[in-house]
Amino acid sequence: MIKAVDDVSFSVKAGETLGIVGESGCGKSATALSILRLIPASAGRIVGGQIRFHGENLLEKSEGAMEQIRGGKIAMIFQEPMTSLNPVYTIGQQIVEAIRLHSPISPKAARARAIESMVLAQIPAPERCIRQYPHELSGGMRQRALIAMALSCEPELLICDEPTTALDVTIQAQILELLERLQTKTNTTVLMITHDLGVIAELAHQVLVMYAGKIVEYGDVERLFARPLHPYTQWLLACIPRISGAILPLPPARMAPAPNEAPPACAFAPRCTDAAPLCKQKMPELVPVDTSYAVRCFKYSTLCHQEQKKTTANTLST
Repeated sequence: MIKAVDDVSFSVKAGETLGIVGESGCGKSATALSILRLIPASAGRIVGGQIRFHGENLLEKSEGAMEQIRGGKIAMIFQEPMTSLNPVYTIGQQIVEAIRLHSPISPKAARARAIESMVLAQIPAPERCIRQYPHELSGGMRQRALIAMALSCEPELLICDEPTTALDVTIQAQILELLERLQTKTNTTVLMITHDLGVIAELAHQVLVMYAGKIVEYGDVERLFARPLHPYTQWLLACIPRISGAILPLPPARMAPAPNEAPPACAFAPRCTDAAPLCKQKMPELVPVDTSYAVRCFKYSTLCHQEQKKTTANTLST
């Protein structure tokens, strides 16, 4: 059995944004898809834990109940709109379909609500856009159409799976500004998945750093940017280009391990210049630094301190 996501636990407060960050293959999207139970049965399954929404475990819900939650109470915006939108239906048909799946209203009323959601997503000339097909829109407009579809049923939780990755930087800034404005207006809770720390700095209240399917650092976003604790987080921040041109140490040119190659010990140890022998023998636990911050590193764990004391005692006795 290969664990793509293991021992990942977090919570999001209503009206706030939690950012999940990490390089490709660390388990960000698998975590998001698991919340909505969208992992195909042929690809994987959830073998333990709970996914609680308003106190109810989503893993115990029937498929019919989950169909009402998906798109209704919890909506998701995917990375590439061209693969998320059906090319043979107009934008309006797809938004109206989503609305009528969750609301017993007439097609006319659903079309009116679709136009309202398109206005909310700042789509110009929504009466014209609602009749257009996905290929007739630019990448930025397609992403706005997905946002309009996600917001059309007024979800309480919006999961954004790298919604700006396929867009140029100007459109990225517009989409992020739009999401921030919409969250303020509708008080929607947002789960923002990205590998871009700039997005996290701009939108998130809390941040969760993942590596090889596990959480390595979790807590307040301002604290993380001011004083990151885990070596992986430090290197992620070191990769951000700086105008000053300051040369910062970067990680060795090794790839993160695939799920089937992850060691039973610390998965980051092969890339870490500060790795101790213990790091290559055991998996560190996620240690709370205080009530609102945690890190998975032996440097901050009681076990590490105990091992250091033993090593010191052995050295003195020798």
